[in-house]
Amino acid sequence: MRELLEKEVAKRNTSTELTYDSPDPLMIASRYKDEYISLICSLFAYGNAKQIVKFLDSLDFTKEIQSDKYYRFQNTKDVDEFFKTIARVKELDSLENLFFEGYKKENSVIEGLNSLISTILEVNPYRSHGYNFLVGTPPTTKSKSTYKRYNMFLRWMVRSDNLDMGLWKKIDKKDLLIPLDTHTFKVSQKLGLLKRKSYDLKAVVELTDKLKEFDDSDPVKYDFALYRLGQEKVF
Repeated sequence: MRELLEKEVAKRNTSTELTYDSPDPLMIASRYKDEYISLICSLFAYGNAKQIVKFLDSLDFTKEIQSDKYYRFQNTKDVDEFFKTIARVKELDSLENLFFEGYKKENSVIEGLNSLISTILEVNPYRSHGYNFLVGTPPTTKSKSTYKRYNMFLRWMVRSDNLDMGLWKKIDKKDLLIPLDTHTFKVSQKLGLLKRKSYDLKAVVELTDKLKEFDDSDPVKYDFALYRLGQEKVF
């Protein structure tokens, strides 16, 4: 199994995998190499990949008001309020530092996300169904959410290779958690990497721990390969 995954990593972890024919939100984030823009790209990364990229392509990341933009669960007000939130967070500190405040206690990604998401929620009191879905809530070990979009953002920020940008320097890639989406969840079960049947944060931890058996210094390097295998229905 390790040999199979290593071959897929070598094949998939390349910039040629990021095209409009095989779209991924990392395409857009990679243009800017900015942690705030990357967070925006990752949090809107749900639904059809082509629609995600089309929406992200339409945004003007230099503006706080996006002029009648909307995406799936987020109406125009939700989008504008989210951009206001990002602008306010930017005035406080870097996203890396905000994450590091929680992470540094026990090298815990969950605690890091707790710190980051709590700050995002604090700077703007606006709430709606679409906005709440986009931002999420601070995680606990019992969270039903997999925090896929945030863990994907962390992968982009912490890892550095032909795919990931490695903009952050304070976080160790060995501590990252797999960005578990439905494609990765199903293919991991079929490959015998994941036994848990519930799609939740415990499944994320279980799969990450399994991948550490293959590479304990960089378990999340297998993420994009597993995602593509699931997306393309190879297994």
